[in-house]
Amino acid sequence: MDTIYAPSTGMPPAAIAIVRISGPAALAAAHALVGGLPAPRQASVRTVRDPASGDHLDRALVLVFPGPATATGEDLVELHLHGGRAVIAAVEAALADQPGLRRAEPGEFTRRALVNGRIDLAEAEGLGDLLIAETELQRRAALATADGALSRRIAEWRAELADLAAQVESSLDFADEADVPPALLAGIRDGAHAVADSMAAALAAPTVERLRDGVRVVLAGPPNSGKSTLLNALARREAAIVSPIAGTTRDRIEVPVARDGVPFVLTDTAGLRASTHDEIERIGIARADEAIARADIVLWLGDAAPPAATMVWIHARADAPGRENLPEGPVLSVSAHRDESVEALWTFIAARSSGLIPKPGDLALNARQAEHCRASLKALGDVQTPDELILADALRRANDALARITGHVGVEAMLDALFVKFCVGK
Repeated sequence: MDTIYAPSTGMPPAAIAIVRISGPAALAAAHALVGGLPAPRQASVRTVRDPASGDHLDRALVLVFPGPATATGEDLVELHLHGGRAVIAAVEAALADQPGLRRAEPGEFTRRALVNGRIDLAEAEGLGDLLIAETELQRRAALATADGALSRRIAEWRAELADLAAQVESSLDFADEADVPPALLAGIRDGAHAVADSMAAALAAPTVERLRDGVRVVLAGPPNSGKSTLLNALARREAAIVSPIAGTTRDRIEVPVARDGVPFVLTDTAGLRASTHDEIERIGIARADEAIARADIVLWLGDAAPPAATMVWIHARADAPGRENLPEGPVLSVSAHRDESVEALWTFIAARSSGLIPKPGDLALNARQAEHCRASLKALGDVQTPDELILADALRRANDALARITGHVGVEAMLDALFVKFCVGK
């Protein structure tokens, strides 16, 4: 296997740049650049030289991590360099000249950690989400998955299914053994239903994609109903053009906003009316309809009742003469020019969206994980069968589907549970 290297810190220039080297030739390559290596896991300053020319490249802090107890499961060396572009380029060029070394591909350090059993697939996905997290809730959810919260839940489900499968297998294969009790099918089915209920609850919860994509809040209404003005107030910046001319907004304007760690996407839309001779305005209205159809929350700013009962009727422009009082019908009176009014609307939006995103500590699946969880749940639908062979197969299929979430596919867990629990000794 090749030994790989790459900077693990951000784009230069920076105060410090960490270049990681991982693989069977990592220690030899580092020795070639810095001479004697420090003791494992003890930082020490060394002079970095080009092995070919002897040129002095930098003074670096060197850390050595012998495998397999490393981030990648391999020998690993870190060079903490000064973060200038020229320094990094010179060190990388010197590493490239070493036999068996090449620059790492995107994500290859994490991939090696996965291949070498340092992390599982779900933890790797959590780490990927952590790297792109932009809000506090995204960070918390990603960190929980990267730290193994989901993997531990999957392991619990799989252990329970393995134990149930072991009981069925014992009744099928060892029914003639006096020391093996008969399988209690009712108890096995109850256990399978308990696991299924737990999985169903996880599937019913909001997904990780909700945290990535944000809660979609669409502002809709007739022309000149104050949508763009309110969008700017909610976003706290001039994102949309505001004009008294009807039809100023012709296309959707999307503004990402984070509030209390929760991502939102605010969308301003073209004013809706029954008909128009303007072709561009017709396109804008069609796109507004598309945005409304995809929205999680639609704020309707018209004076007439909204066209759909699911829309939230807002009494906008409450600071305008004659509009000071909340009329019958709208749920909230809002003035885009009053901070307390805008904050009240945000409080309302937050309350309406609270069930749409994972809460801190909740188990949140991504689309791939949910797909395998649904497959497992579907397999458990067959446990009501009176046929013990079909029951055993259903438990096996359910366990295998869960194993695909973490990348552990096989029946070893069931076999281990079988022989340890029943001490068959065969």
